[in-house]
Amino acid sequence: MFTEMGKLDKKRVLLKIGTNTLTKETNHISRGKIEDIGRQISALKDYYEFIIVSSGAIAAAKQFVNLDSNGKEIKVKQALAAIGQPHLMRIFQENYRELGLLTSQCLLSYGDFERETSKQNIVNTINVLLENNYIPIINENDTVATDEIQFGDNDKLAALTACLLEVDLVIIATNTDGIYKRDSIDKEKKETILTVENVASLAKEISSNRSSLGTGGMQSKIDAINILNSNNIETWVVNGLGDNFIKKAMKDKIPFTKILNQKK
Repeated sequence: MFTEMGKLDKKRVLLKIGTNTLTKETNHISRGKIEDIGRQISALKDYYEFIIVSSGAIAAAKQFVNLDSNGKEIKVKQALAAIGQPHLMRIFQENYRELGLLTSQCLLSYGDFERETSKQNIVNTINVLLENNYIPIINENDTVATDEIQFGDNDKLAALTACLLEVDLVIIATNTDGIYKRDSIDKEKKETILTVENVASLAKEISSNRSSLGTGGMQSKIDAINILNSNNIETWVVNGLGDNFIKKAMKDKIPFTKILNQKK
């Protein structure tokens, strides 16, 4: 796995972190979880380059402020995102600096994926960041866009970004052990679908429930998986609440759902 120049050709991984994962299902951003992810990236950085799509800006703001507004709730959420995003990035930067990791912020909106010039600028910028060992941390630009605030908790944004950057693997960190078989959800022991070769078969297995803190849910993840699968990108849905979830998934030490690349 070496290039012509003899340099190790790292696999490119996009890690999408939902709000429930980032808060460890509390009302506050978990510095411990951010550090846990950083330690794993540090341990794997010789073989993988990571791009992070992170939710959590609104959750970060709620730790500090309580906004009143006579307008729609979505306007309050946009304002909270504007307040919380710097706090969220500061937590990433402080924790990762101690681990010897460099961070950078990229705010994107869906309009950026509709214009060729914008798409090329995204690719160029992130490639330069990665070449210089900076971890791009991506979120939706919530002050000008509302889709992910209302519907997706960055699942679709992660999928579009992964396709644009031609990543090798997408890891969706959530608060379940992957995608459960529908008939096991009401049972004492939920059963994880371990391997998926036919994405269409997932539709009958999911519930429409949204997550408790974020705006996603399993349906938004299936929508993202469909985009990724059509672009032949392997996707893992992994429980991110436990420590070392990336490393454990890579060694098959925890149950999670693996959606295989169609080319395989």
